[in-house]
Amino acid sequence: MQQQQHVLVAGVGMIPFAKPGASAPYPQMAAEATRLALADAGLDYAQVQQAYVGYVYGDSTAGQRALYEVGLSGIPILNVNNNCSTGSTALWLARQAVAHGAADCVLALGFEQMKPGALGAVFDDRPTPFDRFDAATEDLVGHAEIPLALRYFGGAGLAHMRQWGTPLETFAAIRAKASRHAANNPLALLRKPLSTEEVMAAPVVWPGVMTRLMACPPTCGAAAALICSDDFARRHGLRRDVRIRAQAMTTDGPATFEAGDMREVVGFSMARAAARQVYEQAGVGPEDVQLVELHDCFAHNELLSYEALGLCPEGGAAQFVADGDNTYGGRVVTNPSGGLLSKGHPLGATGLAQCTELVQQLRGQVGARQVPGARLALQHNLGLGGACVVTLYEAVEGAAA
Repeated sequence: MQQQQHVLVAGVGMIPFAKPGASAPYPQMAAEATRLALADAGLDYAQVQQAYVGYVYGDSTAGQRALYEVGLSGIPILNVNNNCSTGSTALWLARQAVAHGAADCVLALGFEQMKPGALGAVFDDRPTPFDRFDAATEDLVGHAEIPLALRYFGGAGLAHMRQWGTPLETFAAIRAKASRHAANNPLALLRKPLSTEEVMAAPVVWPGVMTRLMACPPTCGAAAALICSDDFARRHGLRRDVRIRAQAMTTDGPATFEAGDMREVVGFSMARAAARQVYEQAGVGPEDVQLVELHDCFAHNELLSYEALGLCPEGGAAQFVADGDNTYGGRVVTNPSGGLLSKGHPLGATGLAQCTELVQQLRGQVGARQVPGARLALQHNLGLGGACVVTLYEAVEGAAA
């Protein structure tokens, strides 16, 4: 379905991510990110007509609690929870509202105030939404002594290693690349450059499959984007230099549980389908994209995503990394922000932090980490359970760096 109107990103904002226990409470984080986006757009909160607010770990109407710090304007505020793709799901809803004329100016906001340690269920008196994923992982991976998140994505990486001979050093090289990119990002949590050898020498969490540095850290944070119609931007004198060219959301299909492949359990086909829909909508291919912010919750998922998004052929990811095609001077710069591996992963904020990075890249505002000549930027945000959102941004009116 074609969008009925051009949808612009008028303003973006994010705050530095912090370790659990070191951040402000969620209402303050969310309000700060919202104010940054409003200032970036040159808008007052009174001009926002709807808001979609994403978070995973929080009580109902936490979105209202957060935005009441900014203003009590009476607008519809909808709370969104879609696991790790929550922030981009809020963005997807905001874009839909504008594209189809339900509103002219909409806020997408994401935040997370997380606790230290591995992710776990909050409610233990009812079925977990991951029961089928957990059962598939037990059948395919075993290793009940390893935390489930590591088994999901480490198991998917192991499947790639077994089929294609991918060496563990490839995942270490992805993490090292992330650290080099993050060194130029003042909003990233982990900014120390690392070598592939240092990543390999980190404490082992799964022998032969993963070291600790190949997993992203849990963090707290917030990010926001203001989405508006082209007509609204013209009437209010807003910048019109970045638009959402195409966007798609997918959920799991039969292959997730029937293929007997951990790559499918963690959403490979879901991501590939979303990317293909976006390319078809936009009339472009992966070869036309200059930079990508993708969901690197583990280095293993970054590698799988190269193939799912069509950045390289299936089975070609190790060579893609070895050739330097995932960084500056290569074919497509992946995670110029440093990605989740270096910024951290505050679940509800992650998708909108990716959005912020890509919009600022297309405006030419990111200094030393600028991707030269960026015109098309792709975003990939994945949540198990499951949902995948892929978004294509385009620089318009001569906004490329």
